[in-house]
Amino acid sequence: QVQLVESGGGLVQPGGSLRLSCVYGRSVSDIETMSWFRQAPGNKRELVASFTRDGSQNYLDSVKGRFAISRDTAKRTVSLQMNSLKPEDTGTYYCNIEGWYNSYWGQGTQVIVSS
Repeated sequence: QVQLVESGGGLVQPGGSLRLSCVYGRSVSDIETMSWFRQAPGNKRELVASFTRDGSQNYLDSVKGRFAISRDTAKRTVSLQMNSLKPEDTGTYYCNIEGWYNSYWGQGTQVIVSS
């Protein structure tokens, strides 16, 4: 059963923008945090941005001012707007939702920032 579906990845030139979307199924409930992670080849998975129920947001230092996480409750979607992309932003991006009792992960969407 697919619970998270990601889209929006692709190839983009440095300085360009992408918007990643993660649609979560109706079975995903009691959401505490919604986050985007990324993993570059040979590196550990790192937290890029998170959005909590109380409205607080947290960002990886290297993406502050460039990335923005948002949520559309009606559409059951969490998005990541990525602007001024840099080659070091390259990697596979994963949507993550933490509920009270369960963790949910997307399959990942690849982002390549290159000339």
